Amino acid sequence: MSDLKLGYNTGYWSAGPPAGAFEGILEAEKLGFNSIWTAEAYGSDALTPLSWWGAHTENVQLGTGIMQLSARTPAATAMAALTVDHLSNGRFICGIGASGPQVVEGWYGQEYPRPLARTREYVEIMRKIWAREAPVEFHGDFYDMPVDGGMNLGKALKPTVHPLRNQIPIYLAAEGPKNVALSAEIADGWLPLFFSPKDDAWYREQLAAGFAASGEEGKADRFEVSCGVMVIPGDDAQQCADFIRPFLALYAGGMGAKGANFHYEVFERMGYGDVADKVQNLYLDGKKEEAAASIPLEMVEDVALVGPADKIRGELDKWRESCITEVLLSGPAEMLPIYADLING
Repeated sequence: MSDLKLGYNTGYWSAGPPAGAFEGILEAEKLGFNSIWTAEAYGSDALTPLSWWGAHTENVQLGTGIMQLSARTPAATAMAALTVDHLSNGRFICGIGASGPQVVEGWYGQEYPRPLARTREYVEIMRKIWAREAPVEFHGDFYDMPVDGGMNLGKALKPTVHPLRNQIPIYLAAEGPKNVALSAEIADGWLPLFFSPKDDAWYREQLAAGFAASGEEGKADRFEVSCGVMVIPGDDAQQCADFIRPFLALYAGGMGAKGANFHYEVFERMGYGDVADKVQNLYLDGKKEEAAASIPLEMVEDVALVGPADKIRGELDKWRESCITEVLLSGPAEMLPIYADLING
C-alpha cells in the first residue's frame, strides 16, 4: 500500500471562471501536488485557462481533463500539446476523451458512432506528429491526411516546431469496459469518472486486457490512473452526502438520453440499476431535487469520501489498494491542506 499522488481539478466553468480556481492552483503548487487539471464541454475551452494559470506555476504537471476529440482535428490537438509542453518545460499531460453524442453531435456538429475506433486513429496521428520522423500521412475511416478531395493539393507535412518531448503523455477518459481497455492499450494514463474501489478487480481485468494488447513490456508499472474523488468532511455523513447527490443525479439522470448515458451504465454496473433508473426518470421529468434525494448514502460512499475525518481515513485504505495512482481533488484553496492531511497525512 502506497501514498496516492494528489492533483487539483479546477472543473467546468459555469457563467464564468470558477471562483477561487487560481488561488487553488497556487496552493496546490505550494503543497507539492503532482498536477492541476482543466476541463471543457460546450463553454470554456481547456487549453486557455491551463496555459494562463499554469504560467504562474513551476512544478505541477498541467493536464487537460479533458479536451474533447470532436472539438479539434488530431493535428490541432497535437500542435496545442507540443506548444504548451514547450511553454511549461515539459509539464503537459494531454487528456482527451470522446464525450457523448448529445455534445458531439449537438455542439460540435460531428457524428458520434464508433468513438473507440475514432479515438484510436486520433491518438495514432498525434503520436506520428510528435515523433516528427517523417511527413504525416494517414488514411483511416475518420481522418485523411492529406485529404482525398477539395483541390487535391494537400501535402504531407511534419511540424515546423521540434517537440520538446516526442512522447507527450496521453491520458484517456473512459468509463465502459472496451474504452478502459483501450486506454491501457494506446494511452499512458486513464481518467476514470465515478470509480468505485469495490469494482477494482473488474477494472483491473479491463486494464490487463489493454496492457496485453499494447505489447509493451512493463507498461502496467508506468501507467497512471488519475481519478477525480469528491471529499466532503463533516460530522454527519448524510449531510455531507447532500453536497454530492445533485452532482450524481445530474450525471446518472441528466447527462444523455435514455439508452445513451454512459454514466448511468457505470452506476448500473455498480449494482444501482434500480436507483439509476429512478434518478433518470425523475431528472428527465424535471424533478431534479427529488432525483438527488433518492440517491442512497451507500451509493455516494462508493464513489466519494464523506463524513467524519476518522471515517474517511478508514475508507481510504480501499482506495490505496486499488489501481488508482492519483486522486484529483476539487474545492477552495483553504481545503487543500485538509484534504492532503486526510489522504496522506
